[in-house]
Amino acid sequence: MTSSPVQTLTAAARAVAATKIYGSGDTEVRALDAIEVTFEQGRFTAIMGPSGSGKSTLMHCMAGLDTVTSGQVIIGDTDLTTLSEKQLTLLRRDHVGFVFQAYNLVPTLTAIENITLPMDLAGTTGDKAWIDDVVGATGLTDRVKHRPNELSGGQQQRVAVARALAGQPQIIFADEPTGNVDSNTAAEILGFMRNAVAEMGQTIVMVTHDPVAASYADRVVFLVDGKIVDELHEPTPASIRDHMTRLGA
Repeated sequence: MTSSPVQTLTAAARAVAATKIYGSGDTEVRALDAIEVTFEQGRFTAIMGPSGSGKSTLMHCMAGLDTVTSGQVIIGDTDLTTLSEKQLTLLRRDHVGFVFQAYNLVPTLTAIENITLPMDLAGTTGDKAWIDDVVGATGLTDRVKHRPNELSGGQQQRVAVARALAGQPQIIFADEPTGNVDSNTAAEILGFMRNAVAEMGQTIVMVTHDPVAASYADRVVFLVDGKIVDELHEPTPASIRDHMTRLGA
């Protein structure tokens, strides 16, 4: 057996020659330049790079929130570039979880209603035992009846993380998920995300500018000018800072 089928089986998502171009002619910007990257199942990957390096563009294209100009983006065994907008919407709803810097909670819903909202919209009930585990692991058991304005920023972000996990998606994309919380709360949220990978088997891809946040990941991928220029396994804050310095970030 060749190694390729094995790698395909373990890939939660991958990009193949993924290129994203904005504008044309003199105003052309190549935000992604023939990116080749695989995000393995059951792993926590951080994406880092200087401002304008393409890290958010990469995440948005991988998550089906934006489309590549050329190349492929594949989640599981589905090539996103072949899907209609309706099919993309269904794929994002059923197979992808999202955590953003802005919590994006519905203010009129309780914490538990926000957590189960994607499943409610899909007309499914989800796995109650799993949802209970997620709520417990995020420390929200005694806050599930509270609305967002009754929760701290850290608690609101934990609701957002729980919502992303509740539907047991194939992959979760997190865009600066600790950007709006203090360092202690950030450590709690990142610790939970780390545990979600290690103990719950989730797959998480996180964009961050923070070496401490990135050190919670199994691997850090570094982007410069729309290209992956390096990666680091078993990162520490110090080793990440060293890489960023050498990359001029």
